[in-house]
Amino acid sequence: MLVIRHPEGPVQRQTIKDIQIRPSHIALLPDARLLIVSGRTFPDESGSWEPNAVIFSLDGEREGTFCIGDDIPALVTDQHGTIWTAYGDEGVYGGHPESAAGLAGWSTNGRAQWTPDGRLPDAPLEGCTAATEDDKVWLVWYSGSSRGGTFLTRITPSTGEVKSWPSPVRDPDGFAVRGRRAVLSRRVHNRRSTEVVRAELVGDTWSVTERRRMRVPGRMVMRCGQARDGFLWLRAGRTWLRIEA
Repeated sequence: MLVIRHPEGPVQRQTIKDIQIRPSHIALLPDARLLIVSGRTFPDESGSWEPNAVIFSLDGEREGTFCIGDDIPALVTDQHGTIWTAYGDEGVYGGHPESAAGLAGWSTNGRAQWTPDGRLPDAPLEGCTAATEDDKVWLVWYSGSSRGGTFLTRITPSTGEVKSWPSPVRDPDGFAVRGRRAVLSRRVHNRRSTEVVRAELVGDTWSVTERRRMRVPGRMVMRCGQARDGFLWLRAGRTWLRIEA
């Protein structure tokens, strides 16, 4: 059931049928389209990777299916419709070519159109969360090396610039950014609380300015955070909370 709450108007409910995958992520695309993605996919008998992304119109009509890699803990779409993914260790080491790079950008017909290409400070092992900020995309991930840690990577598709910073919070599950301010969250799994951390970019370092534990109206679960343009949306049970960066 897709529930759309218009800023001024009624709540619209639309049943989406025949999805044929187990949903892990949901995101909006331009031209009133809906993207539903399963975090996992596997090769079929011919060796081709099975589709794990489906695009629907908001009327519930299926418009396309394709594969965007295996083991996807973090996903976001930008204002131009590119799909951005960060992979987990089973994807990085599982044989899918784009998943092996740790991060990727995809078109809405399933074509890989962005890869890190050696522009990251370390090799990603696990995606944490993702966000948009105007025409920029942020992917948050951590590496598996002894010198590694958690990183915030900002991608500017229009220029090709890729810049990364050490994260002020280890393994966050939510992240939103506006200019030089950011808010990050770390859930207490299956509990009615989460840690909310505010940070500011001072020079070339993200520094924590506030840290607090917040009581929420429902239990926190995996993939409970989504962020766009400076606002972090956290799902706590049946309630969405909006936190501004």
